[in-house]
Amino acid sequence: MRTNLPAAEALRLILEAVAPLPPETAASADALGRVLAEPVVSGRTLPPADVSAMDGYAVRAADVAGAGAARPVELPVDFEVAAGDRDGRALAPGAAARIFTGAAVPPGADTVVRQEDTEAVGSHVRIRVAAPRGEHVRPAGEDVRAGERVLEAGSRLGPGALGLLASIGRSVVAVRQRPRVAILSGGDELVEPDGDPDGGRIVSSNSYSIAAQCREAGAEPLYLGIARDAPEDLEQRMRGGLASHVLVSSAGVSVGDRDYVRAVLEKLGCEIVFWGVRVKPGFPLVFARFGAGSRGPLVFGLPGNPVSAMVTFEEFVRPALRKLAGHRVWFRPRVEAVLGEPLRKAIGRLHLVRVRLERSGGSIVATPTGSQSSGVLRSMALAQGLLVFPAGADALPAGAAVSVQVLDDDFLAAADPGL
Repeated sequence: MRTNLPAAEALRLILEAVAPLPPETAASADALGRVLAEPVVSGRTLPPADVSAMDGYAVRAADVAGAGAARPVELPVDFEVAAGDRDGRALAPGAAARIFTGAAVPPGADTVVRQEDTEAVGSHVRIRVAAPRGEHVRPAGEDVRAGERVLEAGSRLGPGALGLLASIGRSVVAVRQRPRVAILSGGDELVEPDGDPDGGRIVSSNSYSIAAQCREAGAEPLYLGIARDAPEDLEQRMRGGLASHVLVSSAGVSVGDRDYVRAVLEKLGCEIVFWGVRVKPGFPLVFARFGAGSRGPLVFGLPGNPVSAMVTFEEFVRPALRKLAGHRVWFRPRVEAVLGEPLRKAIGRLHLVRVRLERSGGSIVATPTGSQSSGVLRSMALAQGLLVFPAGADALPAGAAVSVQVLDDDFLAAADPGL
């Protein structure tokens, strides 16, 4: 077991132990946010034929070449074509066909004149523009051709991709499994939110915040409850999570007399890869895995303090879940910001400072959310980002350029459409 690792080294060891989960089939309609496990090849050509992009009249461009507002060309309207018509009737030279949006352009026609540029006169139409060949015609295969690869493995399925799947007739698709995460809290002092906090007990908030972080990362949480400070209870509950892809335990990973997580993990046959990461908040982090060929989960022992648990989840568990789910990019977006007030710390540990973000002129200003104590959960609720205070630095003056991991998607949203 390795100890006292730099944050970057700990993250490297975690991600090296992670491989994308096997594929499963899912209904395309329910696959929003899932990651494709295979490339998708279209079996259809879209559109299947040249179709009209407008309501108007299908004509030969040569027949309306001299048309203009002052000298309209008048053509007989031989027939009408609606979307879905399949009779394949050809257009004779010197004639027009009434056509509607999405209808197949009849053989012989090569142009559509939109309705606004025409005037119906009995059984004829007056055309006031010299529409060029191909005007308002969507050619066959403009979108997709049969045999064409339209989506790559590893693509995240958004609304456009799901619409595309529907258009080519793919109602079922192969996607990576969602990671299942078993969550365990530990400590005799903990109660559920509706429990009695008298006598110095505290509510087990970590299970709620961690479950929410799992869902936000696209994983499925499974709550194992609160383990008491007894190895047998901890072992029993941990066994209930061994069928999951990831087991996350909060508390009991330090070096106190009643911190049993490491000992129980070893008893279950789990190899502890490392304990302790030079990061604040969150030093007593454990990462463990079962042996090669084992079906056991990856195991993360998070610190018990609520902010430490959330921050270590963000930095070390969330990227692993993203990789398990098949995502190509595993980390939060980062922005460069200006520090709103000075910060100091001892050299040696990377600090992750909870900050608010504000746009000021052309810059982003990052200001700490208040107390950075690992027990002040409100600081995490207010945080829009985590400012990276490097391990080798002891001071950052106000106005310093800093890097911030953005937690709040709304901060990246715009107040106006920019149109």
